[in-house]
Amino acid sequence: MAVRRTRRGVAAALSAGLIGLVAVGCSGGGPSAAEAVAAAPAGNADVLGTLPAAVEGTKIVVGAAKAPHTVTVYVDPRCGYCARFEASAGTVLADEAAAGTVRVEYVVASFLDARTGGSASARAANALRAAVDAGPGRFAAYQAALFASQPAGESADGYAVDRLLRIADQVEGLRGPAFDRAVRDDAHRVWVADAEKAFEESGVGGTPTVLVDGTALPGGDALYDATQFARALRDAGVGRALP
Repeated sequence: MAVRRTRRGVAAALSAGLIGLVAVGCSGGGPSAAEAVAAAPAGNADVLGTLPAAVEGTKIVVGAAKAPHTVTVYVDPRCGYCARFEASAGTVLADEAAAGTVRVEYVVASFLDARTGGSASARAANALRAAVDAGPGRFAAYQAALFASQPAGESADGYAVDRLLRIADQVEGLRGPAFDRAVRDDAHRVWVADAEKAFEESGVGGTPTVLVDGTALPGGDALYDATQFARALRDAGVGRALP
């Protein structure tokens, strides 16, 4: 699949030194994923269930506020590359956040709605925001489950409300009157719009994009391989030593 990006997006990424990570990613198209609700990767389920999350402006921040390093991740719930990232590099970030070495700032974009139609990204972003209010571990676990159940081909009709709630059934303690109401009523629509605006103004041009303490990691392939990503973090002075 060819990656399509606007000239303005490419120029902004180059000027910010971000091209290494946005050269491969979603900008209006992406690989398919399973239509059925799928289980999130089980390997780090216990880790995900412990991670605190908080809303700070247009970002959802996972991990200890006093962690020595900050990793900023730009994602769109309909981006197939973001699903690949979550299943690989995302597990590394979860481990590092649990160890207290990083705090992870997620900017949840919804730009694929405008480019490919529908409002699936915005609905999913609203549900992710609602998961933060359900308590520690709920956002991280729900995000993993949501990407594991990503609709095929960035479907414009994907992530319907009932589907989002079925995915939430995988996360212990997430479903309840408050969460369900927030998902059904699109309670965080203003926050979702603000998060999308923050993405657009960042100039990164595509998802996933990852910054470590404000600087891009080199090489897009590392985003989709846990070992390579852990090594890239280490080379950037972040994370625990690898064998």
